[in-house]
Amino acid sequence: MRIPALLLTILLTGLSADQRGVAPAAPACTAATAACIEWVTIGASPARSMIYTSYPLDRRNDRIRRALIMIHGANRNADHYFATAMAAAFLAGAVDDAVVIAPHFIACADKPQSNEVLWSCSGDSWRSGGAAASHPDLYSFDLMDQILRKLANKTAFPNLAAIVVAGHSAGGQYVTRYEMANRVHDTLGVPVTYVVANPSSYAWPAANRPTAAEDGDPPAAKDGWTSETVHTKFSYEPYGGTNCPSYNRWPFGLDNRTIGYTAKTTDEQLKKQLVARPTTYLLGQVDTLPLGGFDSSCSAMAQGPTRRARGEAFVKFVNETLGGKHQALIVPECGHNDRCIYTTDVVLPVIFPKL
Repeated sequence: MRIPALLLTILLTGLSADQRGVAPAAPACTAATAACIEWVTIGASPARSMIYTSYPLDRRNDRIRRALIMIHGANRNADHYFATAMAAAFLAGAVDDAVVIAPHFIACADKPQSNEVLWSCSGDSWRSGGAAASHPDLYSFDLMDQILRKLANKTAFPNLAAIVVAGHSAGGQYVTRYEMANRVHDTLGVPVTYVVANPSSYAWPAANRPTAAEDGDPPAAKDGWTSETVHTKFSYEPYGGTNCPSYNRWPFGLDNRTIGYTAKTTDEQLKKQLVARPTTYLLGQVDTLPLGGFDSSCSAMAQGPTRRARGEAFVKFVNETLGGKHQALIVPECGHNDRCIYTTDVVLPVIFPKL
């Protein structure tokens, strides 16, 4: 006797994965060990980069509805950042339905494995879309492009509904520049948001810079930790730059983009993308001292006296001058510390959005 198709569908839907003869999804891989490592191939060559991931990226997983990609800081300690992101996933109750990924950008004197891409350590480096030292035809933003394409593959993640790209410190620099520069944002079919935490600098969309007045005044900015609200008393003027000719060169501004991922993108397109793409900036309440690899170069100092003040001034400029709708959050009692920032209650729904 033949069972009508509709009835068969109903009966199968009521069965467990094991009863249907479908292998259930494996539990999340939660520790930065070899078991959680995958390799992502970039470009047409066998070039590859390592990632930690809580679930395989090439295996079907119907449970996954959210994705968090966490970019490490200047120490390139992807294992630490994977642990931070997994701690946040646990606190948010997202371990079972979110895939967590921490890419590893090796650079400088790091020793690559077979075919592993070694990224540039200075100049237009991995944190700003620069070319790889080992593969000059590849740029650091290409790796993120490929990870996003994998996540958007409906064969692997048919129910994925939200992707968050996040980073802290040097990773925050990567994310803020990737947000404005990437060419895949509108092609994925899955919404992507960006979460930028405590970078030392930004790619300013104009030659203006904050003045050293009111909230931009160095003593006031240093004492800014006394408030848990975003400071907004910033004014801007064209920066003379006579003592700092590099102040507006990429990655601090939009000038001199002759090589790298952004070389063929116009200034106007970068500004348009910067404004249009949903971004939240996480600024530590007490990240007001020159600690933790603080960039004190003249190009960075032109953006403000502290990391917190630089972020507050940048967000105000993007929103009020360019018409953006970006959000800034002061994370209470946190300084320049990724684990404090990303495991705080106010941040959890930003990196694991409710669906």
